[in-house]
Amino acid sequence: MKNYSEKIRKIALLGILGALALVLSFTESLIMPETTFLPLGAKPGLSNIVTMLVTESMGFFGGLYIVLLKAVFALVTRGGTAGLMSLSGGLLSLSVVALMLKINCRSITMTGIGVLSSCAHNAGQLIVSCILTGTYALINYAPFLMLFGIVTGVITGMILQTVLPKIKKAAALSF
Repeated sequence: MKNYSEKIRKIALLGILGALALVLSFTESLIMPETTFLPLGAKPGLSNIVTMLVTESMGFFGGLYIVLLKAVFALVTRGGTAGLMSLSGGLLSLSVVALMLKINCRSITMTGIGVLSSCAHNAGQLIVSCILTGTYALINYAPFLMLFGIVTGVITGMILQTVLPKIKKAAALSF
């Protein structure tokens, strides 16, 4: 019976964390209007904190659930292009996070993983943008996106690195 109870607990937790990712994503869209000084469409990626947390604690498929949930949310609320952009960036980002966690290199912190993840997300979206528009000159936008990815990756990674031990301790999470 304990095994069944543990599965239910993990599913419930995944649902709660999925809802948190959607709230963070939606909140970003409210506070990051397209008229800011940031690169077009750029957001801090706060919901990536949840993706990294779930991937670290529940594995690749938990992270995949969060990525797919966010992509469907973007599709429903902002249209097909937004859904595809979310999916492409999210899958590449998730792959990098999962790979870095699997390598388990002690020299890379969650902050480092956050930076790699953010840059991978931006790269995935940039590649899809080039394909969708047929305008490969968009690659010239890469340095700005990568710089923004480094800054936001540091922020999201540091947040996760700070709160992860506290979350696990407070909730007595054992994944």
